[in-house]
Amino acid sequence: MKPDIGNGHRRRLREIWRSAGWPCQDAIEIELLAAGLLERVRAGDGPETLRLTDAGVQLLAQTLAKNRAAFDAHEALVERVATEMARAGRVVWTRLPLRAKVEEAWVIAMPDVFSIRHTTVEAYVEPVVHEIKVSRADLLCDLRRAGKGAAYLQLASECWYVLREGIAQASEIPETFGVIVARDGALEVVRPAPKRPMQLALGSWMALARATPRAVDDDTQRWLGDPDASSAK
Repeated sequence: MKPDIGNGHRRRLREIWRSAGWPCQDAIEIELLAAGLLERVRAGDGPETLRLTDAGVQLLAQTLAKNRAAFDAHEALVERVATEMARAGRVVWTRLPLRAKVEEAWVIAMPDVFSIRHTTVEAYVEPVVHEIKVSRADLLCDLRRAGKGAAYLQLASECWYVLREGIAQASEIPETFGVIVARDGALEVVRPAPKRPMQLALGSWMALARATPRAVDDDTQRWLGDPDASSAK
């Protein structure tokens, strides 16, 4: 009976593909050899090494295609949320590294979408975090990392998970986060995010000052205030 091949096996295949093929001689390699994804190679009197079989290369290619599709879906949803925030009049950044203090330690958080209100009054800034998830496995991994969610809560007055339809129920998401479901036609608010008073720390302001916000890619916004807009047909 062939062993089940999981993410740990795929990682080992990638490591062997990128390396000289030196064996670790552990259980993962035994299962990869038994599955016909690796083979042992000995050149003359030299040490034994490992290399991928054609089946191993094919599995890596399939994994790469799957990961690329998931990345593309994630990027598309990030773009969709960022555009909606910009069209709502907010100043938006994607993957902006921000420092947050969690349990007396400083960590770097990088929310998928971070936005603030377009205002000159500090008390009205209302920073918001949107974390994008398009696969259930990625979501569950994220939820197990309590420190990541805690960092987001230190940085924003509202925190949201934006989920591709069908990967989870709102009840699975901590109540400190709002839940938005991305359907084909709309971003549907399933559970509002709790709103907390929040003023950005100086370190966050400095990070915003160094970064470039996203441009608003929207015809309506682009024509606002343009005296020639009425003649541009």
